[in-house]
Amino acid sequence: MSPCIPLDDVEHLIRETAATDILPRFRDLAEGEIMEKSPGDVVTVADHAAETRLSTGLAKLMPGSVVVGEEMVHDDARILERLNGDDPVWVIDPLDGTGNFAAGKPAFAVMVALVRHGVTRAGWIYDPLGNRLAVAERNGGCRLNGADVRLDSAPPPERMHGGILTRYLPDELKGQAEAAKSRFAEISATMCAGHEYLAMLEGRKHFVLWYRTLPWDHAAGALMITEAGGHVARLDGSPYHPADGQKGLLDATDKTTWHAVHDLVLPGVAVRV
Repeated sequence: MSPCIPLDDVEHLIRETAATDILPRFRDLAEGEIMEKSPGDVVTVADHAAETRLSTGLAKLMPGSVVVGEEMVHDDARILERLNGDDPVWVIDPLDGTGNFAAGKPAFAVMVALVRHGVTRAGWIYDPLGNRLAVAERNGGCRLNGADVRLDSAPPPERMHGGILTRYLPDELKGQAEAAKSRFAEISATMCAGHEYLAMLEGRKHFVLWYRTLPWDHAAGALMITEAGGHVARLDGSPYHPADGQKGLLDATDKTTWHAVHDLVLPGVAVRV
């Protein structure tokens, strides 16, 4: 691993943040500590506290770097422009799966990615309750709890397990995607991107289809799947870049599986690449 990226220090900071700002509040949020950013989209005091700690700590670990956090972007969308600058950018989802967390459900995670010149250089996903930590570095592989991860080829569709997230799909795609769910052995969703990526790294899911692809939800995970030998691409087959502002993403264990799933779920979307 490159000595330029403080992988172990970032891990320590993430664990400290979860232990200090997130876990003590799980199933113990007081009245007024859950707010609604928009209908159906909540934020908690844990999100804000975790983002503050991570932002401060990560900036210290790499002088000259900047931060793009989910909650700060909600307050000022112009912060997203940092992804297109020359400085290293820490992309933070301080509490992925906030809706689950606020409801007392265990599917939540902390996600951090390091992006420079539009390319994800490293990523971390931490499941505090399950004590699962995935780390990846560009051209350096992916590890889950210290063990190297290499994704196995998927079985035929009728034996595949996956995720098809249709909430944000446009109407012209949603119907065919919903209909395709019956073609697979099991389709499920945790409503937490971090847990979906961990499920793929553990071999419990063979693919996941997304439409809304905010950078803090996917920069780390997409790098992990790629470094573990999987295939990640936009719905037209073009490469994923966290700063491209596009929508639609399909992650799969390998390129053959990617095309097989695409053909079943999105038959009307042309693959141009």
